[in-house]
Amino acid sequence: MTAMTNATVVGFSGNLARPSKTRGFVKHFVSEIADRHGLAAVTFDLDDVGRSLGTARWSRDLDEAGQTVLDAVVSADVLVVGSPTYKGSYTGLFKHFFDLVDPVALRGKPVLLTATGGGERHALMVDHQLRPLFAFFEALVLPTAVYATDRDFLEGALASEAIRKRGEQAIEEAGLALASRRHAAAEDFAPSPEMDGRPRSLIDRYWLEWIPRL
Repeated sequence: MTAMTNATVVGFSGNLARPSKTRGFVKHFVSEIADRHGLAAVTFDLDDVGRSLGTARWSRDLDEAGQTVLDAVVSADVLVVGSPTYKGSYTGLFKHFFDLVDPVALRGKPVLLTATGGGERHALMVDHQLRPLFAFFEALVLPTAVYATDRDFLEGALASEAIRKRGEQAIEEAGLALASRRHAAAEDFAPSPEMDGRPRSLIDRYWLEWIPRL
């Protein structure tokens, strides 16, 4: 597939150490989305942000490495986020990183939610913790989130066919959301007969295209 100019899918993982199953999990989806939809791809984690994150009260307090990651996340065309699950939630530094993001910076951005955990009891973390966080940012959170447990990995790589199938649905949604976003951007100033000459919102367009597939 021909690459789309300057279009990027960015992954951000809340893992606290390397090697990390969570980072690999996020990178898996970043790579799949990039390959299928002609995007450039890059994946970051908390280690990439660097030590300045822990003491930063504002985004301007980040050092060059941290600012580079923040800028990439904010400018992404598609964002894939993931975190290991600790005490039923994402890691504290993962949350702190997004505390530094401007409240409107992710508005309308397609976001795929992922998480890993030790067992099935943490599976709702993506819906009870991650989804509300990105709803606050008014991001275009994809309907399908993907959670994997330790037993879904083999030597650090995703091995579960069931998780792969769920991931396929999320990847398809990411492509649809990206296409809808591009279409909306191209028609920002064009009249829309469905809305009496007013353009439909990005979210309206996304759901009008997605609902028939459900």
